[in-house]
Amino acid sequence: MAEVLLEFPRQWFECADPADENQRIRADLTWLTSKWTCIFGRGCPGIYKTSPEAGCCTLGAHFSDKDDRKRTAKWVEQLDASTWQHHATGTKKGWMVKEDGAWKTRVVGKKLGRACIFHNDPDFEGGYGCALHHLAQREGISFTETKPEVCWQVPMRRSYETVEHPDETEKTVVVISEYDRGSWGPGGHDLDWYCSANSEAHIASDPVYISAKNELIALIGPEGYVLVAEACSKLEQMRATSGLSIAPHPADPQ
Repeated sequence: MAEVLLEFPRQWFECADPADENQRIRADLTWLTSKWTCIFGRGCPGIYKTSPEAGCCTLGAHFSDKDDRKRTAKWVEQLDASTWQHHATGTKKGWMVKEDGAWKTRVVGKKLGRACIFHNDPDFEGGYGCALHHLAQREGISFTETKPEVCWQVPMRRSYETVEHPDETEKTVVVISEYDRGSWGPGGHDLDWYCSANSEAHIASDPVYISAKNELIALIGPEGYVLVAEACSKLEQMRATSGLSIAPHPADPQ
């Protein structure tokens, strides 16, 4: 089965945020109970045909804010030439650039196409793929600590909505959903390949809410994660006991 259409029925769950009385959490259970997994290095053809080995690292990473940039910079200082293929370039010319007024990681030309400056080629002895990802593995920590936020969030999407109630009170709703093609903006529809709704990437044994536990905790906190995980588990139980396909992700194995 090829990539599925963007629009299909989804099951949503919403609850009060136990860590913030002025906030609510809304989660896309269809996405979180899906069998998506990152297939980088396992058949991922990359989002552009010109850089097939770069996965979704072709464009570089935009930082969400100053704190994101400063946190990443501290970990970059721990990289050296043995772990980061473009260490010399990054040290001499800098690993960040400003694009349309916002800071992002530099994109460099490579024999296999252009990609983020932290992307190592498959034949690099220090490890294929993101140098900051490998650094997290060596340190025994989650890559949510070492990589720019956008890099560990995609294809998870966190957005915010403001809801005004009839009594004129307002609450912020943190929305956790699938970072589909549309989430990239108009350019997302021009990507040569994309994973979140592609059956080629829906091959995991564990659902997203389990495999991406660390990422979800970073996005909604440990207390919020418990509630969302319970809702996901209940939906899975309903599917198993009712015999009905209750809002399954269409890219999952049928």
